[in-house]
Amino acid sequence: MGNNLKIGMFSWESLHSIKVGGIAPHVSELAEALAKTGHSVHIFTRNNGLEPYGEVNGVHYHRVDHSLSGGIVQQMDSMCDSMYSRFLDVTKEYGKFDILHAHDWHPFNAVSRIKYEFGIPFMFTYHSTEWGRNGNIHGNWWEAEEISHREWKAGYESVKVISTSQQLTDEIKFLYQIPDKKISIIPNGIFHGKIKKDVDAGEVKNRFGIHPLAPVVLFIGRMSYQKGPDLLVEAIPEVIDHRWDTKFVFIGEGEMRPPCEALANAEKISDNCHFLGYVDDETARDWINACDILCIPSRNEPFGIVVLEGWDAERTIVATDAVQIINNFVDGILVYKNPNSIAWGINYVLDDLSNSSMRKAGKELIETRYNWINIAENTSEAYLNALKN
Repeated sequence: MGNNLKIGMFSWESLHSIKVGGIAPHVSELAEALAKTGHSVHIFTRNNGLEPYGEVNGVHYHRVDHSLSGGIVQQMDSMCDSMYSRFLDVTKEYGKFDILHAHDWHPFNAVSRIKYEFGIPFMFTYHSTEWGRNGNIHGNWWEAEEISHREWKAGYESVKVISTSQQLTDEIKFLYQIPDKKISIIPNGIFHGKIKKDVDAGEVKNRFGIHPLAPVVLFIGRMSYQKGPDLLVEAIPEVIDHRWDTKFVFIGEGEMRPPCEALANAEKISDNCHFLGYVDDETARDWINACDILCIPSRNEPFGIVVLEGWDAERTIVATDAVQIINNFVDGILVYKNPNSIAWGINYVLDDLSNSSMRKAGKELIETRYNWINIAENTSEAYLNALKN
């Protein structure tokens, strides 16, 4: 075995199958960067009416169908069975794999079974934890307990664990007693220029009924308790008192959307709020480039891929201290996880919208620290070290 490996990646989502959240760009873009460095990369993922096999940007995609009956755990069990069967077929065609790489708990059963039946080691990347997704709360219902068990077991059975941030590392050590020597911290990344786009900000705002000169604060992501959209809604009255024409655009779906809309109506701020729900990728790009402030009011944020997207678009970011990749007052503004503090951070930026220093600092980090080629090299090194051990 040389330094060029045959890698099997397992993920419930990707950019070229089913896209759910931040794992999709991570998996697809990391795979592309690894392929560019000479590795052979195969992604096993779910299908959604596409061809079972396809090659995209040098990466092999093997898309599997599975049962949609039952809850998320039962559906992932079915997905893992399909992934296992497809893996056997792919191995017959392409030969033995050197290492497997699973992303979050969803495909764990598949890689665990392959490990024990064929002796192929697997790496495991934690993108988040069930505890964190529930807003730093231990779920006492069956699904939450089963998912947490699989997260623990994945850390135990994997040859090496990858965490995307120091904060997430501390979290998995606390929750699952994973030793330091088993963990490599390798961040998320982004292809430079992926989000940056020349747009007429006034035209984008006007397209959605917002005055072209009105400052816009953007929330983009899952409308979930973890991501804190309700904290931002509660901060809006204080921002409007400071600058009456500020508008707030919410992009994303989730269980928190109805209560957030209800809260906006109750507080009589609905005229300042635009809940767009799900939008296509180009509309999301338009808004990231057109907004004046990108706000990340998360209660728990394992990494913060939206931060990278904002930096790529050279936007000013206001985020809670759950987002630890931001250097306060250098490449963004950090606030506490409460509405008053979030309002203070937004008002601070509104008072000096022409200041570009934080936007420039964020862009520099995209070019130096969070580019996929560097991240792929670090991941390759983690693979090789794991195989040596």
